[in-house]
Amino acid sequence: MSDRLQIRRALISVSDKTAIEDFAKGLAQQGVQLVSTGGTAKTLRAAGLEVIDVSEVTGFPEIMGGRVKTLHPKVHGGLLADKSNQDHMAAIKEHEIEAFDLLCVNLYPFNETLAKTDDFATLIENIDIGGPAMVRASAKNHDSICVVTDASDYQQILDQLQNGGVEQQVRRSLAAKAFAHTAAYDSAIATWLTQDASENATEQSQKLNLMRDIGFGGRNGQILRYGENPHQLAAIFESVPARPGVVSAQILQGKALSYNNLNDADAAFELVSEFNPEEGAAVAIIKHANPCGVARAATLVEAWDLALRCDPVSAFGGIIACNIEIDAETATKIATLFTEVIIAPSISAQAKEIFAQKKNLRVLETGALANPFAQGFTAKTIAGGLLVQSRDNGYVAQEDFKVVTKVKPTEAQLLDMRLAWRVAKHVKSNAIIYVKDGATVGIGAGQMSRVDSAYIAGRKAQIAADTAGLSDSLAQGSVVASDAFFPFADGLLTAIEAGAKAVIQPGGSIRDDEVIAAADEAGIAMVLTGMRHFKH
Repeated sequence: MSDRLQIRRALISVSDKTAIEDFAKGLAQQGVQLVSTGGTAKTLRAAGLEVIDVSEVTGFPEIMGGRVKTLHPKVHGGLLADKSNQDHMAAIKEHEIEAFDLLCVNLYPFNETLAKTDDFATLIENIDIGGPAMVRASAKNHDSICVVTDASDYQQILDQLQNGGVEQQVRRSLAAKAFAHTAAYDSAIATWLTQDASENATEQSQKLNLMRDIGFGGRNGQILRYGENPHQLAAIFESVPARPGVVSAQILQGKALSYNNLNDADAAFELVSEFNPEEGAAVAIIKHANPCGVARAATLVEAWDLALRCDPVSAFGGIIACNIEIDAETATKIATLFTEVIIAPSISAQAKEIFAQKKNLRVLETGALANPFAQGFTAKTIAGGLLVQSRDNGYVAQEDFKVVTKVKPTEAQLLDMRLAWRVAKHVKSNAIIYVKDGATVGIGAGQMSRVDSAYIAGRKAQIAADTAGLSDSLAQGSVVASDAFFPFADGLLTAIEAGAKAVIQPGGSIRDDEVIAAADEAGIAMVLTGMRHFKH
């Protein structure tokens, strides 16, 4: 068989009709016979093209509201016939089946429908059956047929036809793309159904059983300049269901986002989304996926000042996320610091003008915060497989805090504990966070020892105080949060030495009594949450 495939007969059935008229006209000009279905056929006829209805090919009308129209031997025989196989060619001749040379299909808009509604029946009707079957059949048989699922490939096909036919390597590349297209489509449906079933499952065993077979897929992939390092390839994909954040954000200005920019901006936005705007303005500054300053205040500019105070050195070249619209006053202050990315639900017109003066600064507008309590799954590749878990959407209400010390926390300390606990969820383990008056004053992240994290966070609080010209460490009188229990009292004693006067931690160590006793001896308050927030 020649390397180049001549296109004489094409089957076109698309939900997304972007550029389909021009593509079909280009095929018709090359003498290609067009076969089509329902709405696509109407569109092509309206453009003045001659089209054969698929029902004429099958001799059977579309039924069940269009659920059954292409599931027929005269369609699939024409798609699956290997033109180099004499038995195949004899079979289609015997059964009066005419082979196709090109299939142009994109699928029912399940993802787009999911973004608009949660109506179960509507979503079910937007699950394509015939489309994926045709795409997979043609992709399998790409030596004999060319399959195209993306409008961005239409011109390439027309150019190939101008040069004598579609090359084998192009067909193989398009086949790979077609299988990826159907895999992502099915993964989106599986993820939605799994999530729906999990939410409605009454037993933990039922929820766990749903995870035995799970699919992850992405769409609209965008190639990045490189990955974490220049020698690594990278791309970013949209997931389903949609979630407000860096992937769906509108990029208002700046250079293309790198892999590291996207990873850090995601960490910043997920953290700041913990803070409901009704509770006040919040700012999170992220460096290397860890927060180096988080604060909540009555105004955004106050929150910015407090967040920056925590670790102004690390904040240089960081990522800034806000939970409300960025105003001009805050933008002016942010603009004085070298920053890689700014991300917020919205940016005021004046703030946009201020940021526009920094051409390389990336500014992202998300339109909404992410829901920190949403259901969903996360995945991480490991050698030979995937680690999959449900999203860390755990929440412990203040009324469920268990006070275990003789000294009870004050209302102000409880407020700071809540903030520290939210931040701990987003800091790499082992995580220790000092908070005072609505702002982090020291963060220790990613250390092998909880004692080291407590010491580093306390040291940063002292450095921040020195920078601000204060006599006492910022950690003096603070509350401290630990993402997991203190296995020994030494980590707690390090925090007390740094100035902590109250502690929030999960508890659950066999040495809890020793830790509580150490807190009592120091005269500080301690509450247990019964829930940990490891982040690896």
